[in-house]
Amino acid sequence: MAAPLSDTSLSPLKTIAVVGLGTMGTGITEVLARAGREVVGIDISEAAAAQCVAALEHSTARAVERGRLTERERTDALARVRTCTDLTAAAGADLVIEVAPESYETKQQIFRELDGIVRPGAILATGTNALSVTRLAADSAHPERVLGVHFFNPAQAMRLVEIVSSVLTAPQAVQAVTDLALELGKEPVAVGDRPGFVADGLLFGYLNQAAAMYEGRYASREDIDAAMRLGCGLPMGPLALLDLIGVDTARTVLEAMYTESRDRLHAPAPILKQLSEAGLTGRKAGRGFYTYEAPGSGAVVRDALTPPSGDVLGPGRPVRSVGVAGSGTMASGIAEVFAKAGYEVVLAARSAEKAQTAKARIGKSLSRSVDKGRLTAEAAARTLDLITATGSLDDFADVDLAVEAVAEDLAVKQQLFAALDKVCKPGAILATTTSSLPVVACARATSRPHEVIGMHFFNPAPAMKLVEVVRTVLTADDVHATVREVCARIRKHAVDCGDRAGFIVNALLFPYLNNAVKMVQEHYASLDDIDAAMKLGGGYPMGPFELLDVVGLDVSLAIERVLHREFRDPGLAPAPLLEHLVAAGCLGRKTGRGFREYARR
Repeated sequence: MAAPLSDTSLSPLKTIAVVGLGTMGTGITEVLARAGREVVGIDISEAAAAQCVAALEHSTARAVERGRLTERERTDALARVRTCTDLTAAAGADLVIEVAPESYETKQQIFRELDGIVRPGAILATGTNALSVTRLAADSAHPERVLGVHFFNPAQAMRLVEIVSSVLTAPQAVQAVTDLALELGKEPVAVGDRPGFVADGLLFGYLNQAAAMYEGRYASREDIDAAMRLGCGLPMGPLALLDLIGVDTARTVLEAMYTESRDRLHAPAPILKQLSEAGLTGRKAGRGFYTYEAPGSGAVVRDALTPPSGDVLGPGRPVRSVGVAGSGTMASGIAEVFAKAGYEVVLAARSAEKAQTAKARIGKSLSRSVDKGRLTAEAAARTLDLITATGSLDDFADVDLAVEAVAEDLAVKQQLFAALDKVCKPGAILATTTSSLPVVACARATSRPHEVIGMHFFNPAPAMKLVEVVRTVLTADDVHATVREVCARIRKHAVDCGDRAGFIVNALLFPYLNNAVKMVQEHYASLDDIDAAMKLGGGYPMGPFELLDVVGLDVSLAIERVLHREFRDPGLAPAPLLEHLVAAGCLGRKTGRGFREYARR
């Protein structure tokens, strides 16, 4: 049981020492100084200390230029910072934040020295994102005053701070540091001690899978990154983010996570080791997954792996008219997209009434675009006139491209493809919008498997820019080239991927969502804290539980099962909590209850 701290530990944390003045230590120093704290910056390297001061001067000057600081505030903030190269300078600190390299040996040595330097009531915090806080605390003479304070980079901009307590940490220390985080304008999230904590615990598993996907040559680095940015609304693609974080840092974090979890999803992809040991550690080295203008630069330059610009796919087939099979939201959205691009569209449903309802939905969508000034009334009318609603697939006889957008059920899709094969003219391309089923299984239901391809649109189709173009081993080159040309004409960003479960986006997204469910299932963190951590620490537009409730827990479970069945990895097995909620009929927003409850409309 944690021993209580002395009453002095309850006093405000006014003087703070930051040990380690790299990028993160410098950022934390600036945050503290601008918030009125006296800061002692300590680094064994005089050059690092000098660089820290220069960086603070530059950063605060820029803040003045942008109107975020006055000149007086800048002068006062800089005056509150002093730097040195000796740990004894931390003697008068109320709080010491260690941000040294991710090494037990380095950090333990710092904590042992600090034990003999700091006053009895001082709190010692480690900024680790990969190592065990408990192990570091246990090696200290006063483990009750040791905890983790995990800022995110850049510390000046990122609002999330994970406050990590071990079983040895005194509650007063946690409260004092939590109060400080709030005073700094941050959002503190309380988490237990396990590698990666919440944000990195979820983030690095996803990054690792992306690296493995690239290493396996399933998709290009550009397509993987574009898919996750455009398909999930993420600020950066996973491989670009690995370069920003540092490939070597990511490898260290994953090694620590794997040591703890023994989950294969955390076992570092071999390419991370190869790049690290070759010194290709990302932006800081000038080269990682991408090549940069110079070390430290964020400007990507062309290299041997950069795809050639321009159309190099060869000639495609002419496409003037498109058939869309289905009457749901996705089918009507796809029909709208093609009509807006000037294609003649045949929208076929199981009945003429359903088809007219789908067309009416398109009309409402176009009207909203007119109301918002995105479309003229004339353009909306022309678009709607290009769509013919029908209750019969026979009207697909003259289409050049038939797009299936019916229920995510293989038997239903195969039956439809067999019907399309009979109805559509020779040379017509048949496409499925499946998000998880094998495209080749649809192709084999036809006599023309070489003319079948996947076109995975994202919902809502009119707004989402991404289309995953899925080739099977049988798809003809000119079919692939045609679909890429069509994607360009309808102003979508096409990414190429092979015919395997989840393609790019779902194969990376759903294991991340599943791991979030496991965190809650294990009572490691709350729904709200996990959602906040991923939005504030990872820049995600929605937290994992918000997203699961929007997607639908039944849909999510079905995709998880497909991924588990395809890859046979125990780490991909659906979390039991997800299965239990689906069995109970708690499917998310559509039923009024999922991970959270919603008001019925």
